[in-house]
Amino acid sequence: MTEPVLSDAELGEALFGAGAPEWDLIGGHLVKTVACDGFVGSLAYVNEVGGLAEAANHHPDIDIRYNRVTLALMTHDSGGITYKDIDLAKQIDGVTAGLK
Repeated sequence: MTEPVLSDAELGEALFGAGAPEWDLIGGHLVKTVACDGFVGSLAYVNEVGGLAEAANHHPDIDIRYNRVTLALMTHDSGGITYKDIDLAKQIDGVTAGLK
């Protein structure tokens, strides 16, 4: 069963209300770029994010460029951003492995 896509009002509250994740809304995706401690740091960060993603059964798009990792979240089978994305984004915000 697909998750409902957030309305503009729900999305605004989720992204700018209390406890909001520290992500940007770009092209219909939640996007976050972090600076890591070299390539090995990037791998450590992605490994930690991967564990959270597996536990949530929800997987971000991941781009590694040496010491920078960019993550993008969107619930593909729903065709937009859902609370599943917001919840995983908040969890990912707590990841510190590999960061500078």
